[in-house]
Amino acid sequence: MPAETVVAFEELDAAARAACEIAIVANPRPQDLRAMPNLRLVHSVWAGVERLVADLPDTGLKIVRLVDPQLAATMAEAVLAWTLYLHRDMPRYARQQAARQWLPHDYAPPGRRTVSLLGLGALGAASAAKLLDAGFRVCGWSRSPKALPGVECHAGDHELVAMLGRTDILVCLLPLTPQTRGVVNAGAFEALRRGASLINFARGPIVDDGALRAALDAGRLTHAVLDVFDREPLPADAWQWAHSGVTVLPHISAATDRTTASAIVAANIRRYRESGIIPAAVDRAAGY
Repeated sequence: MPAETVVAFEELDAAARAACEIAIVANPRPQDLRAMPNLRLVHSVWAGVERLVADLPDTGLKIVRLVDPQLAATMAEAVLAWTLYLHRDMPRYARQQAARQWLPHDYAPPGRRTVSLLGLGALGAASAAKLLDAGFRVCGWSRSPKALPGVECHAGDHELVAMLGRTDILVCLLPLTPQTRGVVNAGAFEALRRGASLINFARGPIVDDGALRAALDAGRLTHAVLDVFDREPLPADAWQWAHSGVTVLPHISAATDRTTASAIVAANIRRYRESGIIPAAVDRAAGY
């Protein structure tokens, strides 16, 4: 951005902070943004902006989240990889290896398994395409009706339970909002096909932690691949580390690509400077 002056927040004096119109952020301290009273645009380099929305409810700031095709492609790759991990019973074979047990199990082709996606935005759509290419049956759920080729789409609370009852692997890609917090709860685990598995690549609070542990301990849920948690890094004494039904990942399913993200942010800022039009901003009522 040769026409812009890009400075770290810590290097700005009071006058520069007062004059600043654009902030590029990841997980900023809210007081830092409040210290720049003339901000017109806050551009996140993350897809999730729930903390920004929660920390700045009264500012009226226009918050733009990152919408990056590379991020969607990376997430879709992760969804397919860990779906295959569960589909091919890798956790069970890992336990057998630890027990020095040689025991093959029957193979089921992907066409016999239903993978259901919670969230059908850019990440969900890209993931659905990958799963369909791999031969899985794919369902999807969103708050409002969506239509995706080859995907059996469901919407609203009244359709969620029916979809869960057909699900072998549930993949969570929802944004964190007041409406989605705890949506994967005891009722959801009860509605899932017995022996189903869970992948959470969204946000930790979307899944009720206590209900998850109870479902695993009861054998209702076979395995959970968790990349996100209520507290991150996951504390060393957290139950998930030692549970045989859990695979713990350190929030790596879809990291921001610095090269593509930088280009997208720069292009959005350039268009804003040229036209005065702010890119599509976060709907504060919806939370994303």
